[in-house]
Amino acid sequence: MNRLMAIRSQEFLCRERAALDSERRAFWLAQAQEWEQRALDEIAHHFRECNLVQAELTAA
Repeated sequence: MNRLMAIRSQEFLCRERAALDSERRAFWLAQAQEWEQRALDEIAHHFRECNLVQAELTAA
């Protein structure tokens, strides 16, 4: 979960930069979207691992 926190932190920083940098707002928002997608991917990966472990425990 530390990895997820780091990813969300990067997303937040990009959104903060977008708010402060009107000339490059679109760039920073695009970067924030990429970090958001990475966070969603990380969450999905975590749940797949948890489900796999649970399935292995149930089968044993």
